[in-house]
Amino acid sequence: MSEGLDTVAATVRAVLRDVLALTDVRAAALTDDTPLFGAMPELDSMAVAGLLTEIEDRVGIVIEDDEVDGEMLESFGSLVRFVGAKALR
Repeated sequence: MSEGLDTVAATVRAVLRDVLALTDVRAAALTDDTPLFGAMPELDSMAVAGLLTEIEDRVGIVIEDDEVDGEMLESFGSLVRFVGAKALR
């Protein structure tokens, strides 16, 4: 992972921790392969909106409605790559 993507991963991890009220231990255990939507009970459809809004605010990006799909929220790694692609342009 590049330095920029490491920073994005740390930010996404912090947002997940804060928005979903995860423990620090649980947030620290997130890996690229950790499944998110559909696997994490805290991340339901209502929480997705709050999560994406907080990511937009902290990273300074805009996530369009048509960009939100199951693939983007499939795993921690896929979410980090999505945010990184928007933030590191």
